[in-house]
Amino acid sequence: MFKKKTPMAAGIAAFATILFAGGCAVADTGKSGQVDYTAMTPHELAEYLIFEANGGGFNLSQEMQEGGTARERMQQDELQKACSIIDDGKPDAETMAAIRTAAQESIVYPEGGIQLGDWKRGRELAWSGFGYRVGHNYDDHSVRDVGGTCYNCHQFATDRTGGNVGPVLTGYGKTRGTSDAILKYAYDMIYNPHVYFPCTHMPRFGSSGFLDEQSIADIMAYMFDPESPVNE
Repeated sequence: MFKKKTPMAAGIAAFATILFAGGCAVADTGKSGQVDYTAMTPHELAEYLIFEANGGGFNLSQEMQEGGTARERMQQDELQKACSIIDDGKPDAETMAAIRTAAQESIVYPEGGIQLGDWKRGRELAWSGFGYRVGHNYDDHSVRDVGGTCYNCHQFATDRTGGNVGPVLTGYGKTRGTSDAILKYAYDMIYNPHVYFPCTHMPRFGSSGFLDEQSIADIMAYMFDPESPVNE
């Protein structure tokens, strides 16, 4: 589906294929039986520590809330593989077009059109990191809603401090209005932002199933509702 950009990229893709099919290739252990970490590249060391380190890596057999195991969660899908092999994070035009097309095809719009939900619930979701975390006692979705962890990357209202990885969203609805076009843009960005920004670091909250339709509507209300503290 996605173009492998250069021989170097093709080599990385081949390495990834070997890794996920049969485990990570590691430096020669030698007579001592110890792995020589210094002989590994940073990528090789990370893969080794995650997938192969005896007793020192993750419990990859642990069942996940979305189904499957931790090992299966760690495996990249096609879009992640394509973005991982791009030189300097800059895809060529053909790759960008393929990513955008696949992203657009993944977006499902509400039957009644895009609507704003409850901004108060949206505020809680935007500032919550609950949901799908891996651990000995992972998150119980029956007792608490899955959050969007939006605060990690964005600043919203000025009553709390968010991250600065993504654009500042303070006054978002106040400055942009609520036209059909801007609501669609915001919905698309939350659902699958690769439709506008191929290989962005922003998660695909909708297409991944991480956030449901109501949660997206509520987070959008937090961004757009004139009563929301975001737009004071």
